[in-house]
Amino acid sequence: MFDTLSSRLDKAFSSLRGKGRLSEADINATAREIRVALLEADVALPAVRAFITAVRERAMGAEVSASLNPAQQVIKIVNEELIAILGGGAATLRFAKTPPTVILLAGLQGTGKTTLAGKLGRWLAAQGHTPLLVAADLQRPNAVTQLQLVAARAGIDVFAPEPGNGVGDPVAVARDAVEHARRRLHDVVVVDTAGRLGVDAEMMRQAADIRDVTSPDEILFVVDAMIGQDAVATAQAFADGVGFSAVVLTKLDGDARGGAALSVAHLTGKPIMFASTGEALEDFDVFHPERMASRILGMGDVLTLIEQAEKAFEADQAEAMAAKMAASEFTLSDFLDQMLAVRKMGPIANLLGMLPGMGHMKEQLSQIGERDVDRVVAIIRSMTPAERQDPRILQASRKARVARGSGVTVTEVNQLLDRFDEARKVMKQMAGGMGVPGGGQRGRAAASRKASKKGKGANRKGNPAARAAQTQAEQAAAEARRAGGGLPAAGPGDGVMPDLSALMRGGGFPAAGPPSGQRRGKQR
Repeated sequence: MFDTLSSRLDKAFSSLRGKGRLSEADINATAREIRVALLEADVALPAVRAFITAVRERAMGAEVSASLNPAQQVIKIVNEELIAILGGGAATLRFAKTPPTVILLAGLQGTGKTTLAGKLGRWLAAQGHTPLLVAADLQRPNAVTQLQLVAARAGIDVFAPEPGNGVGDPVAVARDAVEHARRRLHDVVVVDTAGRLGVDAEMMRQAADIRDVTSPDEILFVVDAMIGQDAVATAQAFADGVGFSAVVLTKLDGDARGGAALSVAHLTGKPIMFASTGEALEDFDVFHPERMASRILGMGDVLTLIEQAEKAFEADQAEAMAAKMAASEFTLSDFLDQMLAVRKMGPIANLLGMLPGMGHMKEQLSQIGERDVDRVVAIIRSMTPAERQDPRILQASRKARVARGSGVTVTEVNQLLDRFDEARKVMKQMAGGMGVPGGGQRGRAAASRKASKKGKGANRKGNPAARAAQTQAEQAAAEARRAGGGLPAAGPGDGVMPDLSALMRGGGFPAAGPPSGQRRGKQR
């Protein structure tokens, strides 16, 4: 969603890099570029004015003029102001002292409230709560049925005494749901209310009546992040008519310019609490302003990537996998298990986009599709257990059989085997320095000092073999940095999750490693 904004901001900062001192003209020119970038991203004008004023005042101050690297200091200021305009810090739900806690969802029709109710219920259940979803949207056709289906997928109970489709009293349903939750020992009630295509008096009155009979602990305003500056006007109307305590952004995976996310929190004074980033029930999490600002500025979002990895990879399995890497026992079966686990974390391109420095590779990342993953999975599943254990037995006739079984060419099978062998070497090097518990920066630093000392001694003694070994070690270290430097210690237990970028190199994807054709090895 923020690709256009990220590109414009990067262009604005590029003129600052390399300058030892920034003049007032430099700062004003950068401020103009940032202003244009924000306006093109559909950010509301009042929010843009406040943002630019804060950035310019701080950039003109002593913190930049006294800095050894003024350009980086300006980027730091923009990052901090982005965090501020997005709400400052992550907001948390307020739970009632005496259950049940009532959460009211409000917003226009089409913003995804019903699906969001299921996502929120699933998230609450994962936190140890026993949520109850309430079908109080009795206006929209099949809204009740949709909530029941979403609740079934999420494994959450639903209270739906009325069929909907214009039949039933939503205020009575909401009131009865709270009593039902008390009797059935549900500690959280999530009320899905009706929406309209536009703000009207009847809609506001109904939402206010439901608020009055349920006394909600949280009223979450659900806004479509793709509607731009209209989100601000709608949010203000709901704030005046019903009131809300926090904002939930949906459809953050869309291709809109993202102005709503940068406007709503600033202009309403209410924090963004949750964000929905896809259609699946698991595409939902707490909104972290600092992580979103980091993504906008192209600095990645490693913390979110780590959290997703911890959900997808069991700690004991990851420990065992890291040990296999260190012992050169990593097989295609293990690679297949990892590939399937990574798929649980979300689209591959999105995951790689969270790595620092990947903001400059948007075109390459856009070429990575789920079909590439499916192709790799199909190739490996077309092999026998013995072939997965020891790919060296794959001679011409076996490769032809695997290619026919997976619907690919023999060349593609060869490419996968070449890159898997390459990735296994890199993973072994990384596992020895930082991929297993007890590794990390200390281990890498110690190994570096040891290699450096050994190399210097070899040079003084004029030992050609030692010099050759040193050169080989330096090349291997450089290869490891290129292949897997983006995700340090990303996983439970100090880096027990295998390096993601090295994993992708093993899959033969178009954006992994050097341009296609440079690292494919010999055709067999």
